[in-house]
Amino acid sequence: MLAARHPSPSGPPSSESRSVTLQFDDNALLAQLFGEFDRHLSLLEKQAGVRLSSRGNRLTISGNAERTQVAEEALRSLWHGLERGHGCTIALVEAAIRMAQGAVEGEAEPRLPLRDLPQIRTRKGAIAPRSPAQAAYMEILSKHEISFGLGPAGTGKTYLAVAQGVALLLTGQVERIVLSRPAVEAGERLGFLPGDMKEKVDPYLRPLYDALNDMLPGDQLARRMTAGEIEIAPLAFMRGRTLAHCFAILDEAQNTTPAQMKMFLTRLGEGSRMVVTGDPSQIDLPPGQPSGLVEAARILEHVPGIGFMRFSDTDVVRHPLVGRIVAAYSRAEAETAPRKRNWNGADAGPK
Repeated sequence: MLAARHPSPSGPPSSESRSVTLQFDDNALLAQLFGEFDRHLSLLEKQAGVRLSSRGNRLTISGNAERTQVAEEALRSLWHGLERGHGCTIALVEAAIRMAQGAVEGEAEPRLPLRDLPQIRTRKGAIAPRSPAQAAYMEILSKHEISFGLGPAGTGKTYLAVAQGVALLLTGQVERIVLSRPAVEAGERLGFLPGDMKEKVDPYLRPLYDALNDMLPGDQLARRMTAGEIEIAPLAFMRGRTLAHCFAILDEAQNTTPAQMKMFLTRLGEGSRMVVTGDPSQIDLPPGQPSGLVEAARILEHVPGIGFMRFSDTDVVRHPLVGRIVAAYSRAEAETAPRKRNWNGADAGPK
């Protein structure tokens, strides 16, 4: 793919208009890039704020210089993915726009071009970051023995942690994966649950199963779980254990007590890694009970070997409406709550 730039000769840099023409050398991939009825181009025009016009195998981007740069980088990243056989979907277009916008606007400074960012490789394929925050989080996961991912639902903090664990298991860098959650009811009363212990706790752990099913073929997942290579257990089952040569994930950690959090973190054994994920704004503990996640974020922030990634509502990578919902709730809580508890555990507002 070649690009010919035609910047306008006048106007200040902030409002400068620019036109860029991209030429593509594979018409079959070009059809995937444009999408059915050009829906990918329509999405790119809307979210990047540019005008796109195509003629043959050429695509011209016109608009504000910065927005044109965002669209160009997003298109180059998507084309590079198509050349590597990754396909092109609405979700991937949205991800490419977020990544390009973060780089152009200075929200993230990846060391490699966006299209060459490292990916987590699982048996079902490569998993690439879909936002600058996810790229930073993936780097933290790869470099730290204990990593924390804090932020709202839909930011990918648990999904990427599971992907990292599966990748390390498949390459033999760990011998097993241990996935855990505190069994705390989220407002509703579940009452008596029939069945054996596994059937009783499975409803709490279903999101972890869903992520695993995305990473591994069903028969292989069942085989590895039977062999004990993948273990899913409530947090209460962790007491007294030493987790050696494994990748351990504690999900929904905002619902741990400080004692439970300390217990889990001190299970770390030789050759192991841990990831703790949770949303401090969604605590379901009884009133007055402090969150172990909030306390750990305050106490362990600067401990060597431990990495923290804090996501915000702008990092939500589910349906775009999810991000707006999270932002709206955050604004409402900020306006109506007489006292709010910060992530570091300190009270804010009038007392």
